[in-house]
Amino acid sequence: MSKVDEEIARGGQGQVLNPETYRDSIGTMEQSGKRKWVFPRKPKGKYTNRRELVSYVLLVIYFTIPFVKINGNPFFRFNVIDGEYFIAGQPFYPQDFFILTLGAIASLIFIIVFTIAFGRIFCGWICPQTIFMESVFRKIEFWIEGDRNKQMRLDRQEWDSEKIWKKSLKWSVYGVISLIITHFMFMYVVGYEEVLNIISEGPFAKLTNFIVMILFTAAFYFVFGWFREQVCTLVCPYGRLQGVLIDKETINVFYDFKRGENRSKWRNNEDRKAVGKGDCIDCYQCVVVCPTGIDIRDGQQLECVNCTACIDACDEVMEKVGLPKGLIRYASEKEIETGIPYKFTGRMKGFAVILVLLVGFLGFLLYNRGEMEAKFIKPAGSTFFVRDGKITNTYNYTFLNKTNEKKIVTIKVIEPSHAEINYSVTSKITVERDKISKGTINISFPESEMNLSKQNITIGVYDMKGKLIDSYQTYFEGPFKLQIP
Repeated sequence: MSKVDEEIARGGQGQVLNPETYRDSIGTMEQSGKRKWVFPRKPKGKYTNRRELVSYVLLVIYFTIPFVKINGNPFFRFNVIDGEYFIAGQPFYPQDFFILTLGAIASLIFIIVFTIAFGRIFCGWICPQTIFMESVFRKIEFWIEGDRNKQMRLDRQEWDSEKIWKKSLKWSVYGVISLIITHFMFMYVVGYEEVLNIISEGPFAKLTNFIVMILFTAAFYFVFGWFREQVCTLVCPYGRLQGVLIDKETINVFYDFKRGENRSKWRNNEDRKAVGKGDCIDCYQCVVVCPTGIDIRDGQQLECVNCTACIDACDEVMEKVGLPKGLIRYASEKEIETGIPYKFTGRMKGFAVILVLLVGFLGFLLYNRGEMEAKFIKPAGSTFFVRDGKITNTYNYTFLNKTNEKKIVTIKVIEPSHAEINYSVTSKITVERDKISKGTINISFPESEMNLSKQNITIGVYDMKGKLIDSYQTYFEGPFKLQIP
């Protein structure tokens, strides 16, 4: 096989230069097993600008949400330690976790549908790892050490004053930013008031909290300062998941090998088509801007996070040499191979229908989860007592107000009728918003109405307008009666 034929072969699709050795190792690792450090060039272009805009919006949201409150409740909090959960200002409790479970299932199906349709676009545009790495830490690196060539030169040079100064400054700034990210992450758990309180008290007042913060700061520092793209290529489960979800109809960042091959260097005033050359001028700009160090021209790869840096780099080169843009673009593999436009497949439609149904059911559960949860439990070891022809049972009640307003409620026995309720304090019980109220009541029935030694009763909780808020079924005990047929 000639060299040209070998290049065109590309693994059956014209995409792999050396099929026998292609991808037999991780792209960011040498054959010896040593880490291959990636020095990407600073990207620029239409997609980069849009991606940065999305990143800045998401960063503002991340650093703002801990301070946002709705009706006095945090917009979002997930405090597993104290059991405090708030979503969009609404309190959630362990009793509501089935709703959150359905929400997690709906999110998983959404990821599946999204990945089937658009590949790993989430990784390049929304993933926190990418946003912090490319829009925060990488920009600091560019600011202190310069672009790709300057970074490579600095990495090779001896540890002189310039290198010591730049590296020390960069690592120090990385440490400060990692610490800030950690503090805001803890605000999502315990609230900004508690985090500010921990800061004001000093590190040794709450030593456990301080140690946990230091550990998380070290983890962020390690990930963004050293591990970097390895998170996406080696650790992230989503990168593995996409491998079984995407197919030839999935939208991804693709190199148009039909148009680009045979690739060869640019020559002025040359009719490339006449001499059998493709539009790819083999400038390697798509490679040097890649944050994971791959060559997109080798086809779809696990390391590709769809960051679009290669699209902008290629479009810039195409514009300079007077060739059409879009040699690297968002497209499906089928579209590249056949020229048939992208279509929403039956599999995607099926997943989308399931997703809509799940989201609708989830919305229904959220809307109908009830204003209050009431329980009436007989105290352990308690029994009935008979007085003045009435049988009386004692119940401990627990009311959980799930709304953002104070509730004043009363208790009535729904079934059977003719019950008499004796309150320990007052018949009007006040339950503050997002609080639990506990107390004790006695319920009595005429002895003549007790036909069984144990029978079911239903107790209702009503607001001051007479609206039934919640009900609870329990049992009522009485003396054993011998039934004579």
